[in-house]
Formats: sequence, C-alpha cells, structure tokens
Amino acid sequence: MKKTILFLIYTMTIVPFGLVNAQEIPIENLIMQLQPNKQEYSKAVLEEEIKGIKVDHIALTGDIVRKESIEEGYKFIYLFIKGEGNVVVNTKKYDIVPETILVPNMVQSLSINATTKDTLHFLKISSKLTEQDIADLKEFPKENIQTSYFAKFTDCEAYTEPIKSPNTISRTVLPNKYIPRIAMGTVETTGPDKVDPHEHGMLEQLFLGLTDNQVIVYADDAKIDFPAYSLLHIPLGSSHSVEAKKGNKMYYMWMDFFLDKKGEEWLKTHKKIKEE
Repeated sequence: MKKTILFLIYTMTIVPFGLVNAQEIPIENLIMQLQPNKQEYSKAVLEEEIKGIKVDHIALTGDIVRKESIEEGYKFIYLFIKGEGNVVVNTKKYDIVPETILVPNMVQSLSINATTKDTLHFLKISSKLTEQDIADLKEFPKENIQTSYFAKFTDCEAYTEPIKSPNTISRTVLPNKYIPRIAMGTVETTGPDKVDPHEHGMLEQLFLGLTDNQVIVYADDAKIDFPAYSLLHIPLGSSHSVEAKKGNKMYYMWMDFFLDKKGEEWLKTHKKIKEE
C-alpha cells in the first residue's frame, strides 16, 4: 500500500512537468481594425523569436505619411498585405496593392501612405547584418543590392517541391541573394490538401497567413489553427506540416531565415516551373 501511494505521488509530480515542456507553436494574430479616431498603428509582433530579426505590424489611414528611417547595418523588407497606398523610395513612386513586397536599396528617403478612404496594413521586417553578411553582400548581383526590389506576390516565379501536391501553387516572392540568409515565398491551394511533414534544422521560419487562409499547422506533437493575418514561428528543427480541410483555403507566406549561407542549399528542393 505504501509503495502504491509513493508511485501515485511520483506520477502526479512528473506529469505536469511533461506538460510544461510540451512543444508549442508561437503565434500572434495581427490587429486589423484601427481604434476609432486613430490614423496610425504600430506593434512589434512575435518579439525576440528569431535572433537578429524584428517584425513590426504597421497600419496607416487618413492623411498620415509615414517617413521611414533606414538604419545602417540592417536590411529591411516591407510586406504590404491589405489595403492600397503609395510608397516613395528616394524619388521613385510605387503604387501599392494588396500582397506586394518592397526591399529598398540605396535609400536616402522612404515614405508610405494609404490611398484616400483606405487603410494600409504592412509588415516591416528588420534584419541585423552580421560581419559575414556584410562581406557576402559584396558578392551579390549588383542589380539586387543597388536597385529597390518591388513585386506583386502573384507575379513572382512559380516552383514545385516534393513535399507539396500538384494542386499547390508555390511562388518565390523573395529569392535569396537579395538579403543575406533570407528567402520568402507563398503557398496556395484549396483543401483537402496538405504540405507533407518535413524538417529543416538549418533555418528559422515564420509563416504569415494571407487573405482567406484557414489551415492547421502541426509541429511534432503540437498543432494550432492558423488563420489569415496571423504570424507564427515554426519551432527550429521540428517536424512540421500544414493541412487545409475540405473547402478551406491554404494561402500563406513562408519566410526562411538561414543560420548560415550553407543552409541555403535547402532552396535547391524548389524546382522552377519551365515556361512553355
């Protein structure tokens, strides 16, 4: 009897410990409605999840013109996800529509504003350059680092990948060799469909839910609902997958942050679709 009681006490103490250490998938829903009488909103999202990477969700409306400061020692990515507006890099103006990307280069000034009676939402991703990154930039194609990169997601190059079904449309939105150790792309399909389980210990990864995204993300023994306009962090080295149930939309952006440039070999699994 005494042995039984001791076993029960031991069991009760170790189970909570195991639960505390269970795998989790960090996620944060973006605030897509501005408060009344507010014309500007800014918030850091998933703070300190990835070393050297900072993500800010910014929203603008009304007559607000946001002047951006471009700090030395950093590279910046702007992902415009909802609403329309304009961005002026130096003297060049770009018309913003939903789901476009901007990587500004050789910048003296940068300003952003929403069009009249619209609200513009975007993510600003800041990447702190290491000494190796700065050295690697010197080897990048000049057009990639001297001219700003601006593209609509759906205009970007399509590719296939073994872990995805033939029904999936994947696009490389930000190829590597624009910013050291970073690449981005989109995945789009309609359920029932999935991205098969896979692992990559050579890179940190964020997922951004795009318009109408409604899927489930799995990482080892954890799973979480992943809706549109949310940002989640795939636990490093986990076996993860994505599932869209019947009739649900899968449409998200993956953001790869490689631990070193050797890890970019992973991108060779992406096979460009040849144009006919």
